[in-house]
Amino acid sequence: MHWQRIIFNFKIGIEALFQNRFRAVLTSLGIIFGVASVIAMLAIGKGAEKEILEQIKQVGSNNVIIRSVKPDKNKSGNNAEGDDEGSATTQGDKQEQKNFSPGLTMADVADMKSNLRTIDFVSPEIEMKSQFMFDGLYTQGKLIGVENNYFKITDIELSEGNFFSPVQLSNAEPVCIIGKNIKAKLFAGKNPLGQYLKCGNTWLRVVGVLGNKDVVTKDAERLSIRNQNNEVYAPINTILIRYTNRSLVTANKIRMQRYYRNQGPADYNQLDRIVVHIGQSDMVMPTVDILNRLLVRRHQKVNDYEIIVPELLLKQEQKTKALFNVVLAIIASISLIVGGIGIMNIMLASVLERTREIGLRLALGATKRDVVMQFLGEAVSISITGGVIGIVLGIAASFLIRNLTGIQTIISPLSIVVSFTISIAVGLVFGILPAKRAAKSDPVVSLRSD
Repeated sequence: MHWQRIIFNFKIGIEALFQNRFRAVLTSLGIIFGVASVIAMLAIGKGAEKEILEQIKQVGSNNVIIRSVKPDKNKSGNNAEGDDEGSATTQGDKQEQKNFSPGLTMADVADMKSNLRTIDFVSPEIEMKSQFMFDGLYTQGKLIGVENNYFKITDIELSEGNFFSPVQLSNAEPVCIIGKNIKAKLFAGKNPLGQYLKCGNTWLRVVGVLGNKDVVTKDAERLSIRNQNNEVYAPINTILIRYTNRSLVTANKIRMQRYYRNQGPADYNQLDRIVVHIGQSDMVMPTVDILNRLLVRRHQKVNDYEIIVPELLLKQEQKTKALFNVVLAIIASISLIVGGIGIMNIMLASVLERTREIGLRLALGATKRDVVMQFLGEAVSISITGGVIGIVLGIAASFLIRNLTGIQTIISPLSIVVSFTISIAVGLVFGILPAKRAAKSDPVVSLRSD
């Protein structure tokens, strides 16, 4: 019986809303846009979180990238520590200019392996642009010199064939592993294994095909992520012996350096980058500090390398995005509060307009609880309606943002439940005051009012 009275009073409130549809719609706009904003903002935040996790997976957990850079043509070394002003600084600069660094080399890799126990794998890499040709078809891409540790660090598997054998690595044999897209472009409908692919001026025998791996291209350069689908991999010794070894000082390089002396020091880096995989997460930063000290010593304080910790960059970005999403969610929640204030204002105005109706109900035997339920039912009905419409708009806005801007959005059921629950709570909180005010009306005074 008690529930029947509550339902009856809610029906009366809903009927009153239908009599003033336009005003009810205007009242619910705040709730509609508030719920839609909350869902859209949470979807953007969830998408950003997933994107960062995907990026961490792509760069590999606990990886540190040491990348070669061209030193400043005006200065080949770091500032000497403890330089005084004036002539002391000038003398320090002259001393720095005499420093010579061999660049990133295989000797650096050997030194890291022998001195750092926290390192699991080290992957030296050489990168060069090349043209790939097979059976009259050709495409442009990158030829990468690696060891098998590269495939362990990047956690990529083969779809066909095998990785490089120890003999192929040590003897610098002309073999290669191709990406999925290279196979699709040059070996369509054919088995590439055992075929010879012309890479630049050298023919390499295909011994393996990499599996497909999705790459977030917009952050690939910033995080030094390779797109393995479009690249060809050869043993690093094969690149050094059969293609190029930049660490060798040749007569031609000296002549070119004299001719282009205004472009700064020549590139003597034997390697383009070294990727170091550290076993324990808590040892990443201590290992980075030791790596920097080791390279400073080996490179004579010359700035010809940079150390990148992708996971650290991504975690910092994650914190920034999380803070930004919290701010956006708070701004979106303000819309719900504004919508709640709008509901309270309209309900207070409705109480004044329907004073005679309230007095009549009370005179005919309705209790104060019945009147509270009637007006509370109106407020909650507005909130529920606005919440449902807001959910639809929020989902539509999330899809629209993803399609128009390319920002990844993920709509979670929890965000829908939370926003809808908040909208109902707003109706209850901001509708209780007008409902209580209506219930306190004196029947006699209410019936006398115009």
